Amino acid sequence: MLKEMAVGAAVGACNIVIHALVMAVVLWVTRLVSAKARWHPWLFLIAVMFATVSVLMIAHASEVIVWSVAYALVDAAPAGTDLVYFAFVNYTTLGYGDVVPVEGWRLLGPMTAMNGVLLFGWSTAVIFEVLRRSMIMNDILS
Repeated sequence: MLKEMAVGAAVGACNIVIHALVMAVVLWVTRLVSAKARWHPWLFLIAVMFATVSVLMIAHASEVIVWSVAYALVDAAPAGTDLVYFAFVNYTTLGYGDVVPVEGWRLLGPMTAMNGVLLFGWSTAVIFEVLRRSMIMNDILS
């Protein structure tokens, strides 16, 4: 159980770093672009939100890939398993149950799910902040 916790904590920490970097860049770019926006406010808002959500989806997909690499390194899934699929099912808490981790690595699934839930929540908070900043800086609320 200790090795599972150590691997899960290491991968979770790696994903938190990835997410923190992406979040910092998203907020920085939003601040820069909002201050210089010359478009119609609603078109600007649509463009900013589309870009923000797209970047966050790429970040989450990258984090799933990090989990799938970890699964491969420790042989956490049965031979022949599509590890990216398995990681996505765990990360999103979808839980089809069609792939079960091998004995000795079963704790990685719930740890992946916990990491995904936390990072999705963080993304939701950032999406709201980008929306709020964009609307305030472009006087859309008036």
